[in-house]
Amino acid sequence: QVQLVESGGGLVQAGGSLRLSCAASGSIFRINTMKWFRQGLGKQRELVATITEGGNTNYADSVKGRFTISRDNAENTVYLQMNSLKPEDTAVYYCNAAVVASAGTYLGVWGQGTRVIVSS
Repeated sequence: QVQLVESGGGLVQAGGSLRLSCAASGSIFRINTMKWFRQGLGKQRELVATITEGGNTNYADSVKGRFTISRDNAENTVYLQMNSLKPEDTAVYYCNAAVVASAGTYLGVWGQGTRVIVSS
């Protein structure tokens, strides 16, 4: 069984910064692509950022230049550094990982989410 646990959410003023973390644990052989999604109130879940195992990244247009995704493969952890936050960044942020489990099975795993609130 593989679990993802996010942390780092909270309340911040517009223009501020937060760093989200997502740690994977369990019977993991390797983790391929890791992603951050977010879902605002009454909105669909949207992809925010992606990072491959080799470190290639991609971002939604709405966060380019403000957010940075990174990962520590040794720790099975992905991060999202969020700078210059805006009220429209308010959402529950979820991490997602494409995991190859120790048994050889391929899993798409979601975290439970961490809430980010940006006040104006």
